Amino acid sequence: MRRLLALPLLAIALTGCPSYDSYTPVVSQQGLIPPDQFARYGKEQAQAIAIGREFGYAYQGDTPADYGAQAAAGAAYARTMPDVLNVTADSLGHRLTLQFRSGWRTAVDPIADGRRGHETPGIAAAAPAS
Repeated sequence: MRRLLALPLLAIALTGCPSYDSYTPVVSQQGLIPPDQFARYGKEQAQAIAIGREFGYAYQGDTPADYGAQAAAGAAYARTMPDVLNVTADSLGHRLTLQFRSGWRTAVDPIADGRRGHETPGIAAAAPAS
């Protein structure tokens, strides 16, 4: 009887274990305005989308060291944008907080759509593509 009960209990325990993948839900664009459409709202919005794309492009893996490298790459690209005053990286939360010259502050999540930051509408062709 105990053996018969052990298998369903094991199955219930395994289905109750959460997924520790914190990256996939963050980069999902489901339910959001498409990045190219949001970039057309203004110059700062275009810069935020470009930074998000470079941030997503830098994704290398699922270890905390990789998260830190991704955040550093996204922050380095953000510092090349003309209107960004301050960048704060939250490497474990997969987010950059940007402050623009106008005073607008926004959080940028990685955008993993396969495009680079310089491909974003509204970003001048002279913008760095690193």
